Amino acid sequence: MVPIRVLLADDHKMVRAGIRSLLERMPGIEVVAEAGDGREAIQFVREYTPDIVLMDIAMPGMNGLEATQDLTKSQPKVPVIILSIYSDEEHVYQALRAGASGYLLKGAAIEELELAIRAIAQGETYLSPPVSKPVIMEYIRRTNIGAGENLSPRQAEVLKLIAEGKTMKQIALDLAISVKTVETHRMAVMTRLGVKDVAGLVRYAIKMGLVDNLN
Repeated sequence: MVPIRVLLADDHKMVRAGIRSLLERMPGIEVVAEAGDGREAIQFVREYTPDIVLMDIAMPGMNGLEATQDLTKSQPKVPVIILSIYSDEEHVYQALRAGASGYLLKGAAIEELELAIRAIAQGETYLSPPVSKPVIMEYIRRTNIGAGENLSPRQAEVLKLIAEGKTMKQIALDLAISVKTVETHRMAVMTRLGVKDVAGLVRYAIKMGLVDNLN
């Protein structure tokens, strides 16, 4: 089995040593390098090409969020799991906005650390359970409605109403605009999202959390 190669970034040597010890006990996981700050983490990613970076959120010089943002642009194929003591909405949002694929609380169980690494290695996203659903939904709202896909607030409204099954006429009445304007917004949204039909719009809206799964 090809091991999952992990780069560990934390400014505290004892913390790194403790996490490294835990990781080395997990089958199929290998620590390839340790970094003491964000800049060193970026440098070591280039040198060691890890599969995953475990990144402390608070480090002197370049912190974990800044380093994650840099890696998201320069090394997009290397996912980052943020390690943090903070479970509040704003810290989680900032990490996800920076491009992190996971957010793991430092107080998490050993089993959760392994679960997070294996999930991220398979291309999934992982958030510690204490990071509640409202945090995730707020992230989706702030990054995808009118931002992630460059939709205007009005276009996002139209998309949501379409996904809820409303007709062009009903949407026009709800938003106090003409049917023709609704159709124009719909076509603009489809073009921006690269979607060819209403079913595609519905799937996208569900994925982005604009509506609940209708099945």
